[in-house]
Amino acid sequence: MKLPEKVYLIDTNIIIRYLLDDYAEFSPKAEALMLDVSKGVKKAEILDVVIVECIYVMDKYYQIPKPEIVDKLSRILNFSGIANPDRSEILYALLKYENSNADIIDCILAARSSPAKVVVSFDKDMKKLKAFTETL
Repeated sequence: MKLPEKVYLIDTNIIIRYLLDDYAEFSPKAEALMLDVSKGVKKAEILDVVIVECIYVMDKYYQIPKPEIVDKLSRILNFSGIANPDRSEILYALLKYENSNADIIDCILAARSSPAKVVVSFDKDMKKLKAFTETL
């Protein structure tokens, strides 16, 4: 019996070290992994919670502008080896995030909403984000 292909779950610190190349010990290792993922040599998944944490760290700690954050994360999500089943939803959420004042969590909720999966929230941003919503 053949074992399933290994998929790496990438943590925030790998992405940050890769993008910022700011840590002599870890950045080259992160870059090597991400190069393999970009070429499709290795398969990886980046969970939406990791995307949220990356945005928080890049915005609050490193003060990277929102368009640059979205560009960097979108590029990574488009690597050949990214195996996210929800990749299109995360990319859509990043676009919503870049083009609104809403936080990334609201953008992810809106991107994942549908007539069968409605968002319930008191947040008025949901209507602006064109989420499928229902009022309580």
